[in-house]
Amino acid sequence: MSETTNNNNVVVEVLDKEDLAVSLAQYVANLSNKFTKQRGAFTVTLSGGSLINYLRKLLEPPYVDTLEWSKWHVFWVDERVVPKTHEDSNYKLAYDGFLSKVPIPPGNVYAINDALSAEGAADDYETCLRHLVKSNVIASSLSGFPKFDLQLLGMGPDGHVASLFPGHPVVEEDKKWVTFIKDSPKPPPERITFTFPVINSSAYAALVVTGAGKADAVHSALRGSENSEKLPAALVSPEDELKWFLDKDAASKL
Repeated sequence: MSETTNNNNVVVEVLDKEDLAVSLAQYVANLSNKFTKQRGAFTVTLSGGSLINYLRKLLEPPYVDTLEWSKWHVFWVDERVVPKTHEDSNYKLAYDGFLSKVPIPPGNVYAINDALSAEGAADDYETCLRHLVKSNVIASSLSGFPKFDLQLLGMGPDGHVASLFPGHPVVEEDKKWVTFIKDSPKPPPERITFTFPVINSSAYAALVVTGAGKADAVHSALRGSENSEKLPAALVSPEDELKWFLDKDAASKL
């Protein structure tokens, strides 16, 4: 295991896959306890991919029995515009693998409206977030964007996070909270996604990245030169701390 911190409040932890799940559970649990005590709520965002599997230790003692699940509010940093029952749905992935196994009130789980178009679903989700900021369920950052307590993110082999892909115009979006794409380079093509101002207004963010196929992108994101075009993963910069959870394969080129 190795852990490093730099001046930008970035922590990098390298572990084997089992220890990574243990460390991630402890990290999420600590933040859950911190924010439920401070705010009476814990707002956390999920993404797709292998992330949900790495949350599995939260389903075991002591966490499953002691966390204040009733105070969790769960959101999706990005979602595929498909029915919630579809195999490509991030909601289905999270529900089957995690949410159905913990007592989070159904009203505290905020899925997209899958009956709407991509554009309509993005607008509807942003309206939902604005209401929750106004009612103080979600904190507000000084910049006026929602300040989630924790964003749980994955990264693709191309360095994308959420549905913010390298070179795609939505990476530059700085006004909307939630936007949409219809031309995702990775299927399915239609998705909604939080924008970078929302991701980077969060208090904490965790990037959970595993596998040798992502080693080049990890190297580029963490060690790339100042002059090179930054991958989306390299643009993640929450207000308090960014922690990378890497397995040894993903960290093999650092």
